[in-house]
Amino acid sequence: HPGPMNRGVEIDSEVADDLDRSVIHEQVEMGVAVRMACLEALIGGRRNQIGAVA
Repeated sequence: HPGPMNRGVEIDSEVADDLDRSVIHEQVEMGVAVRMACLEALIGGRRNQIGAVA
């Protein structure tokens, strides 16, 4: 899931903060771009149709 993480429940803080073993920060950074791309793919072709008079 995109977060937030539950330290001590889902993941130990020591592991989460270890830049050599954890990809959490990278996943969070890329997650926004991925969600934006999904939305663009879903509604991108319809953008010009929104508010248009039929």
